[in-house]
Amino acid sequence: MPGRKEIRIAMGLIEELKKIIKSDIAADEESRLKYSYDASLFEVKPEVIVFPKDCEDLKALVQFVSDKKKNGQKISISARSGGSCMSGGSLTESIIVDFTRYFNRIKNISNYSAVAEPGVYYRDFEKESLKQNLLLPSYPASKELCALGGMVSNNSGGEKTLTYGKTENFVVELKVILSDGNEYVVKPLEKYKLMKKMQENTFEGRIYSKTYDLINKNFDLLRAAKPDVSKNSAGYYLWNVWDGHTFDLTKLFVGSQGTLGLITEIKFRLVNPKKYSKTAVIFLKNLDPLLPVVKTVLEFKPESFESFDDNTLKLAIRFLPGLLKSLKTKNFFKLGWEFLPEFWMMLTGGFPRLVLLAEFTGDKEKEISRQIEGLPAKLRALGVKFRIINDADEAQKYWVIRRESFRLLREHIKGKRTAPFIDDFIVNVEKLPELLPRLQKVMSKYDLTYTIAGHMGDANFHIIPLMDFKDPKAREIIKNLADEVYDLVLSLKGSITAEHNDGLIRTPYLEKMYGPKVCKLFEETKKIFDPLDIFNPGKKVNGNLDYALKHLVTTS
Repeated sequence: MPGRKEIRIAMGLIEELKKIIKSDIAADEESRLKYSYDASLFEVKPEVIVFPKDCEDLKALVQFVSDKKKNGQKISISARSGGSCMSGGSLTESIIVDFTRYFNRIKNISNYSAVAEPGVYYRDFEKESLKQNLLLPSYPASKELCALGGMVSNNSGGEKTLTYGKTENFVVELKVILSDGNEYVVKPLEKYKLMKKMQENTFEGRIYSKTYDLINKNFDLLRAAKPDVSKNSAGYYLWNVWDGHTFDLTKLFVGSQGTLGLITEIKFRLVNPKKYSKTAVIFLKNLDPLLPVVKTVLEFKPESFESFDDNTLKLAIRFLPGLLKSLKTKNFFKLGWEFLPEFWMMLTGGFPRLVLLAEFTGDKEKEISRQIEGLPAKLRALGVKFRIINDADEAQKYWVIRRESFRLLREHIKGKRTAPFIDDFIVNVEKLPELLPRLQKVMSKYDLTYTIAGHMGDANFHIIPLMDFKDPKAREIIKNLADEVYDLVLSLKGSITAEHNDGLIRTPYLEKMYGPKVCKLFEETKKIFDPLDIFNPGKKVNGNLDYALKHLVTTS
């Protein structure tokens, strides 16, 4: 139960806020408990939750918090949309700003672009975009839960990233409220427009000038720091902002986890989805042929190339009714029937160690057939079992297992919780033969049940252990295992997070990844945009592992 002092502070803050904003405000215990969690392994109770009604509310809120901070009060703002972050990215002890209640409008979809607010759920956005045969293809596996603001703030990616890239490739323009309490348009600037902007004696002009100077003076250091992998969500993407011709601050805001300002509107570039698809399902009894199989499949240019392990498959079979209910399909019984071969595998002990899914797409079925014409022969030559599936419903069962694996773990395993802390590392595909045996050796030191899924085409793995956080050893296991796994990944020149971002769990490891000089540039970037540290403190810079581990969830 909250203490009297805690209640008094919250109520006093509400009364002050009500004088300056017309937003809905909540500080009751039920609301605060709800917003203490996201999809991570942490619980951090906020003081107040604000549901802003418009930009004027947000401007007034930012000014209010800035004034309080100048007077020495410990106060901050953390933006939140769908609450599906796996790194604790929006958790705070201060003010949460929830965008889903009022900032949830799709303003326009046309001409291969869309304008929408950060609180729009991706599932609703996709429904509307598909009516015009348009798609934002950077959606994550949590596409039914996440919102657009979180996708931008985390630089989300998913099953189609192999072909289309991450969210950073689709953000054309942003509207943001910066720490001076004003809203600005952020978009790419040609060199002459940049020079003009930097000459302005305004808060915005000084931000452009200082950011340009920081990048320009450290250009070689930043380029060398960029991870040699296909995707990365660690740190600030300073190396992507300036190429000598175009200065694009959207590249800095994407993936910044709300630490530089509040995003109020997003303009996306969209694509036409392909009309037809075929899925190659490949079953590996062991990991020996993995690299040649991956290289072979990639030769045929799949749109998506995913994977999940035997533990994930067993989990799906074990909780099949719940899995089927989540599908929203009219062919409920047909899809259930499709799982009979997997039931038989479970009964006879014939589960594969790893299942690979490669989806090939095209605007014509014949186009796909020509594309993959030589694939079956090459897979047979490698001695692996596989199937080429033409039926969409049959293929769907495998894709659903991949997309829903984390949710199944969270909702159905009793007594233990999902512990996403080594859940998103990535290496170059060429490093797979070296990574996997060494990873297996590290994991074998710990008595943990875990699942492995991920984006095989990018060598991006999601490892989710199951843990009892009441166990006094849990904190030590998390700390030691994370150190060992990240040391391995970084020795192979990978990234500690490809999609899920830094948040509470990985910000403390950024210096291990980038070194002190680059992390100092991250700190300087934060100070340029947010000198008072009012936006989502403790993420991206100044992370504290002890603080994070003290806030592990206490309920199973």
